Amino acid sequence: MTKIAVVALGGNALTRAGQAGTYDEMTANAAAMATAVSDVLDAGWRVVIVHGNGPQVGNLALQQEAALRHEASAMVPVQPLAVLGAMTQGLLGSLLARSIDLLRGRGTAAALVTHVIVDPADPAFGVPSKPIGPFFEPAEAQRLARRGGWVVQPDSGRGYRRVVASPHPAGVIEIDALRALVDAGHLVIAAGGGGIPVLAADTCRPVDAVIDKDRAACLIAGQLGAQALLLVTAVDRVMLDYGTPQQSSLGTITAGEAARHLAEGQFPPGSMGPKIEAALRFLDEGGELAVVTSPALLAATLGGRGEPAGTRIERVGAPARTEPASPAPVTPAPVTPAPVTPAPVTSAPVTPAPVTRAVTQTGPAR
Repeated sequence: MTKIAVVALGGNALTRAGQAGTYDEMTANAAAMATAVSDVLDAGWRVVIVHGNGPQVGNLALQQEAALRHEASAMVPVQPLAVLGAMTQGLLGSLLARSIDLLRGRGTAAALVTHVIVDPADPAFGVPSKPIGPFFEPAEAQRLARRGGWVVQPDSGRGYRRVVASPHPAGVIEIDALRALVDAGHLVIAAGGGGIPVLAADTCRPVDAVIDKDRAACLIAGQLGAQALLLVTAVDRVMLDYGTPQQSSLGTITAGEAARHLAEGQFPPGSMGPKIEAALRFLDEGGELAVVTSPALLAATLGGRGEPAGTRIERVGAPARTEPASPAPVTPAPVTPAPVTPAPVTSAPVTPAPVTRAVTQTGPAR
């Protein structure tokens, strides 16, 4: 039985720390990720990649700000944040697909523009929390915040970044097309940047937000009936008591052990916390295995092939999920939303509480 693995890849893996995000830099980084994913394909898995876009969408937003500042917006209209997210899906999807095809053959990979439904009443719209764009020194960050109406917060001890709303994903518009591509044997790149956020009642109306890619990957994995969720990060293993003399790494653990460590505060919200939460939700909903590791150890950790390997979180005490039957190839009927005009989302001005800079396990892999 062919199994499905959903790989959650951070935008920082495509624009690394200290890089400007040039095309050549992103191309080289995509090639490195393609090699890691190719090893998973060699092990007999079908693969879906969900990538983040924090650095890339933030850079596009800065370009939009520059157009306004230089009064060039009449020639180059400023676009909504959700539309910038769609642009990054095309850019990063293309880079990853071409890199994979170079290794596996032309037409192996398909990049799918993906819209993800969010709830307009999600409290996240009132409390921006998702970092995007480059890091700034405190004074520069505050200047940009005053000028652009941004909310800025410290991130990973590396400086300040702009933060935007990050609502929970509730559904995937193109899930049937995604499933058909996987069943046909393609590696699919989907929900780039967590997906383009839209409202259920009006899927043509963009929502200014950035969905967390780990949450989107968890949702897609569940809807596809995937057996494994692979969360790629900058470290080989999840750590306990990080940065202390008692620091230790985790190899293979159960979902119950991971949940206990999370409750004890071992995994900070701005670092490893979202990955562990996504892993636990995936396992709770029927997945078999969640992996948290670096690209180089991805296939070895998935296969459980001794040392060196990353962190494996296993579900214990419940029947394994079986692969869903493959539907006959059909052309999905067009989705026609009901003619409902949703109430406008009005976020009251929120002044975020001061953020205490915490010691984190790794830079953000968003």
